Amino acid sequence: MLGRHEKTDSLSVRGVGLGLRWDFLDELLEASADRPLPIDFLEISPENYMRRGGRNRAALASLAERYPIVTHGLAMSLGGCDPLDRVYLRDLASFLRATKTPWHSDHLSFSAAGGRSLHELLPVARTASTVQRVADRILRARDAIELPLAIENVSAYWHPGRAEMGEGELMSRVCDAADCAWMLDVNNAYVNMVNFGLDAEEWMRDAPFERVVQIHVAGHEWFSLGEEGLGEGSLAHAPGAMIIDTHGADVAGPVLALLRRVLERTGPVPVVLERDQNMPKLDALLVELSRVRKVWEEARPLCPEEDAAAAEIGE
Repeated sequence: MLGRHEKTDSLSVRGVGLGLRWDFLDELLEASADRPLPIDFLEISPENYMRRGGRNRAALASLAERYPIVTHGLAMSLGGCDPLDRVYLRDLASFLRATKTPWHSDHLSFSAAGGRSLHELLPVARTASTVQRVADRILRARDAIELPLAIENVSAYWHPGRAEMGEGELMSRVCDAADCAWMLDVNNAYVNMVNFGLDAEEWMRDAPFERVVQIHVAGHEWFSLGEEGLGEGSLAHAPGAMIIDTHGADVAGPVLALLRRVLERTGPVPVVLERDQNMPKLDALLVELSRVRKVWEEARPLCPEEDAAAAEIGE
C-alpha cells in the first residue's frame, strides 16, 4: 500500500533482488555482460552515487540497462529534529528521476544532529508525540522528492526514554499518519525481538502489513557483551550475548522463518538481500539469494486460523 498520493507503476521491481555494493560491482558487470543473472532487480543507495561521476556512476548506468533499479537512502534523518536538508533533497529528487525508481525508502531513525551527520541510524522514541512529528517530516520529504516514500524499521540497541508502545504499533501509527508505505526489514525486527525480549506474536498482530511495499533480509552475528562493551563473537543465545545487525553473515534460519510468516501476510512483495560485511564472492551471494527466493516462491497467504497456529519464532 503506497498511500493515496503514491500511485506508481511498480511492476518492474518484483521478485527477489540484491543490494548493490561496490565490493562485487566489477564481478557483477562481467558476469552480466552476456545475459542478466538470476537477480530480479538491484537496490542502490543514492548517497553512494549522487554528486559523483566517473567509473562507478558509469557502471551503475550499465547495470540499469540489465536490471530494474529501486533506491534506498541513508541520510534523510526522518526521525531527527534538525530541519530537513533542502539541498540534499533537491539533489536526491534529480537522481531518483534519472534512475526511474518506482519508490524511494529511508529509515525511521535520526542520523544527524546540530547539522552534523552521526553516521548511525539511531532509534526514535516510541511515544505518541513522535508519531505526528515524524509523519510531518515524511510528508515534507515525499513532497520534495515527488515519489512514493517508504520508511524502514531499524535495529536498535537502546531506547531513548520510556516506550509508550511497541515497535509494530509505532510503525502502524506513523504509516497511517503520513499515509506512507513500509519498507519492512525482517532481520531488524528479529534482532530487536531477541535483544529486547519483545513478543513476536504482538509484533505480528500490530504491524501494518497492508502497508508493506518492500522487504529487506540480511544476516546478523552474536557477540559477547561486557562492561567494556562488545567483545568477541559468541554462540547464539549464550549468556550475556546479544545480536548485532552486521549484514555480515548468511540469513539465519529464524529470520527466513519470520520472512515466510511476513510474506503470508503481505503477499509477494519484492524482497532484497543485503550484505555489507565479510563479503563473499558473487556466486556465493547468488546461492544465498536462491534460499531467499525459495521462501518467496513458497509463501502463500494464510487464513486467520492457520496464522494463529503458526509456529513461534525461535533460534
